[in-house]
Amino acid sequence: MNYVIMHKVWASIKKETLLLVRDLGALIILFVMPLALIVTITLIQQDSFKALSDSRIQVLLIDLDGGTVAKSIKRNLDESGSFDVISTLEGQGLTEEKARSEVFSGNYPMAVVVPENLSSDLVKKVQINVDKILSDVGLGEEEVVQDTITGKKEIRLYFDPATQLAFKSAVKNNIDKMVSDLEVQTVYTLFQEQLSDSVAVFSQKSFLEFKEILPHSGKKEIIPNATQHNVPAWTLFAIFFIVIPLSINLVKEKGQGTLVRLRTLPMPYHIVILGKTITFLVICMIQFYLMVAVGVYLFPMLGLEPLQVEGNIGLMSIVAFCSGFAAIGFGILLGTVCETQEQSAPFGATSVVILAAIGGVWVPVFAMPEFMQMVSGLSPMNWGLNAFYDVLLRHVHLIQLLPKLVLLLGFYLIMIAISLIYDAKKRAV
Repeated sequence: MNYVIMHKVWASIKKETLLLVRDLGALIILFVMPLALIVTITLIQQDSFKALSDSRIQVLLIDLDGGTVAKSIKRNLDESGSFDVISTLEGQGLTEEKARSEVFSGNYPMAVVVPENLSSDLVKKVQINVDKILSDVGLGEEEVVQDTITGKKEIRLYFDPATQLAFKSAVKNNIDKMVSDLEVQTVYTLFQEQLSDSVAVFSQKSFLEFKEILPHSGKKEIIPNATQHNVPAWTLFAIFFIVIPLSINLVKEKGQGTLVRLRTLPMPYHIVILGKTITFLVICMIQFYLMVAVGVYLFPMLGLEPLQVEGNIGLMSIVAFCSGFAAIGFGILLGTVCETQEQSAPFGATSVVILAAIGGVWVPVFAMPEFMQMVSGLSPMNWGLNAFYDVLLRHVHLIQLLPKLVLLLGFYLIMIAISLIYDAKKRAV
């Protein structure tokens, strides 16, 4: 009996393999498209970041102050290596109106306007505060000059309307830090000038600094790179793209009468499903190993960072295996429910894109709105992607992966159960 069942399964696998080999379009979708996609996306991201770091962004600087603050901003922008400060256009000095027109027209990405008397008013404001503090502690004159400076000074920033928010935020934070550092330095300097020589001079160096602590593998620090993020994400996207040819094959079988002929044989429908599952699971694993090979061997040839898989390939294979089951289950359900290729192909492609979008393949889940973060937990792509990240970036063990693996396999079983129930009810009508 077992031999008969295995023979039927093997016959089903052979049929599916022949269908795929004869379908050039399906082979391109399954193998060529994912490889082209992962290389293209990674090259675009790499070249974009490289171009951003290598090029200098032109900044219009309008100095209405002429003091230390404007000089400090210009010096810091120059020393950053990322900006090219422009103070004149066509041999003429810049005005705020001219800079606004140039930036809002898209000719320059941004402009910085330093207001009049900013440096002198800053020194006056700090001097008044220092005198008041020293007077209160009995180290200064009892009579303090009245504070006549009201309101705040504004360093005005103009951005091209097409500028991305991330760039705007980064520039504003950097300029804010420049001004804050200058204010602190001014306070220190005025305090030292007011204090007598008998008082020890305090240090103006920064006491606090940031240090990133990286995970370790033994004594070696593990430094995540863009490839570690891209390869798992697009591998998972490729695995789920088998939904399209799988569902189309099922629809073809129904349309061409192949499924009817299969039903006349002593072969239950679940044997057909098992044959399809095994065939496409092998394809998923081939996709996975091809994508890993591209990350490990091809990326360095293209000047990209290689995929680091030392000691992780076993767990990654398990994640790909379970993810393949989830994708196959979804494809079988789609092919069972849809009646025509016009239904299965666009719906399959659209649904995979949606699952990838809400699953965190394109946009990190933490950057999504709160509602979408909850929705992302329903996407099998999110489970698979987090499992890949757990292995590659968080270096967890198999026991810690089990919840996500169980979700992926459970998703497959649920999809297959719905497919069998739907098929049985449809044949009963």
